[in-house]
Amino acid sequence: MSTANIQPGSNLDVLLDIELPVTLRFGRTQIPLLDVIGFGTGSVVDFGVGANDPVEVMVNGRVVARGEAVMVQGNYGVRIVEIEKRGEPMVSTPARVDASMGPAPGAK
Repeated sequence: MSTANIQPGSNLDVLLDIELPVTLRFGRTQIPLLDVIGFGTGSVVDFGVGANDPVEVMVNGRVVARGEAVMVQGNYGVRIVEIEKRGEPMVSTPARVDASMGPAPGAK
């Protein structure tokens, strides 16, 4: 349903002001607890995705779109390139796991 179909003053009109959490997911991985305990300043976690791979746009914990990360006046943003079709949920692509990279170069 688009907002063009909602009549002003209708019960659905109230719902349009509800704010939902929007999250960008650049990747995900699973790491053994032992490795997590070893995290420190400068530790690097490889999510197995490239800098130009699509990011997932999640609304209320559900993937609704994919896009490309962009910079907007010095802040991160996302340019939407694919939107979930109704009734066809997007499947998240699992990332490779490589938690053995250790601290970033130069990290103390």
